Amino acid sequence: MFWPMLAIALGFLGIAVLGVLGIRVFLEAQRLGRQVAATTERINHAAEDLEKAAMNLARTGETLR
Repeated sequence: MFWPMLAIALGFLGIAVLGVLGIRVFLEAQRLGRQVAATTERINHAAEDLEKAAMNLARTGETLR
């Protein structure tokens, strides 16, 4: 009777450990998703700034002609 009880206890412990690890992976994936979204926003903002600067430079070049 000892071995079946030990097998059930170890099985439950294994499932509990996998559940905890699954939750940690989920939380880290969410954190990574937020970082990717913030980085994408920063890149888009930098691209807009670069486009504005290029347009100003083009206007300056046209006025110098």
